Amino acid sequence: MNKPNIIIVLADDMGYGDSSAYGGWIHTPAMEKMAREGLKFTDFHSSGAVCSPTRAGLLTGRYQQRAGVPKVIGADPNSADHYVGLYPSEITFPKLLKQAGYTSAIFGKWHLGYDKKFNPIHHDFDRFRGYVSGNIDYISHYDRMEVYDWWEGLEHIEEEGYTTHLITQHSVQFIKDHKDTPFCLYVAHEAVHTPLQGPDDPAIRGPEKADFHPDDPRETYCQMMKAMDDSLAEIMGTVRELGIEENTLVFFFSDNGGTRQNPESNAPLRGNKGTVWEGGHRVPAIAWWPGTIAPNSVTDQLAISIDLFPTMCDLAQTSAPDNHFDGISLKSTLLGENEPDARQLFWNGLAMRDDKYKLVIDKGTPHLFDLSQDISESNDLASQQPDRVQQMCHAIDAWKRDVADGATPQPERDVKVSA
Repeated sequence: MNKPNIIIVLADDMGYGDSSAYGGWIHTPAMEKMAREGLKFTDFHSSGAVCSPTRAGLLTGRYQQRAGVPKVIGADPNSADHYVGLYPSEITFPKLLKQAGYTSAIFGKWHLGYDKKFNPIHHDFDRFRGYVSGNIDYISHYDRMEVYDWWEGLEHIEEEGYTTHLITQHSVQFIKDHKDTPFCLYVAHEAVHTPLQGPDDPAIRGPEKADFHPDDPRETYCQMMKAMDDSLAEIMGTVRELGIEENTLVFFFSDNGGTRQNPESNAPLRGNKGTVWEGGHRVPAIAWWPGTIAPNSVTDQLAISIDLFPTMCDLAQTSAPDNHFDGISLKSTLLGENEPDARQLFWNGLAMRDDKYKLVIDKGTPHLFDLSQDISESNDLASQQPDRVQQMCHAIDAWKRDVADGATPQPERDVKVSA
């Protein structure tokens, strides 16, 4: 197998029940087409229930707690978490892929540190165009603290346009520019994170902001989803037009579940972004690789976002140090071969999966669910299976000790961010 091109497309705050590809309420023809031509995961999870942690896990292939990024990195410089970031000392996928001859780029949301020392360029991305905050105005590109946040590498750059459209334009051009050599493209969309803004809406942050609130939030949300779905169509279309589709893997997923603030749906799941219920971390995920992935495939294989880095290494024929990854390669799943054995996964020391069983510790009380029969986590089995509950509680305690051991220390909170 040749070293394939790898494109990771990450949605932001997209609910499990949003897309029509998952029976949801918003028509997303590109996602439907991607599923028809590829592999749809029904039991795929983000490693975090909010933005920064999932991104740290994706970049490192390890639980984000090991990198010292267990929660959101805040935009407010008065916030203790504002000074946290992903250190360049971490082993990340662009570093190992560069060793394997790949050119890598990220377009869109970083959210792994405000200080320039955390910039994607220092993680061996060859190109970065986007923003470092958790969200920006889709039109003016100012973050919620009214700070301008649109970068080319290490420098601010002025660029007009709707964020989703700009991310798409730069991604498509990168594909065209690098079609003849192995590349890795990380398309980190802002959509469908707040603020709720469609392509034709005014700016609500920055020097020319308007006092704007959408008349119909559901309609605006649909516009945002459509822009992202159109982006997916354009990216896959470009790959086909260039004739490189049989040597290109495109993997789409969301960084966490939908929020209460947006009118999205996590149905039939319980909970939402920020919780360790299924609605916080079970997310849509689709893999597309014509000629390699069988079309119209569906898998209920338990998988998580930290599996993507080891999968990339497997496909690129490179490797990390022994016992580095917490994730596993999904190559066999993508190829329709033997699926991995039963496994355990953990979320924030408050929830874990052990094959079909899930334990959730809510306000100090453990709850047990058989997700193969109860995906909505409505039938608590804890009182019926106390031994299993005890074993899983012990496993969570052991996991917390393990990820804390040797975790990357973060800076003192009063350190001033460099200009």
